[in-house]
Amino acid sequence: MKKVMKLSMVALVASLVVGCATNSDIENLQSQIDGLKTSVAQASSDAADASAKAAAAESAANRAAQYAQDTNSKLDSMFKKSMMK
Repeated sequence: MKKVMKLSMVALVASLVVGCATNSDIENLQSQIDGLKTSVAQASSDAADASAKAAAAESAANRAAQYAQDTNSKLDSMFKKSMMK
């Protein structure tokens, strides 16, 4: 009977130690998950900013291409006029 009592006490202490370690492991994992959520949110924000900047750069490039085409047309027209004289 004493042997069973000792074994059950050892088992109880072991289960408490393992239980506490498991709780701290869970807390550690939760803090890591929270950190990752923050990182993902920041990455998402950075991606949205980059996308907005890319759209602005594309718009500027399209305007520059249109200005170049307009200038080409004007130069072509001037050249044709000078050839007619």
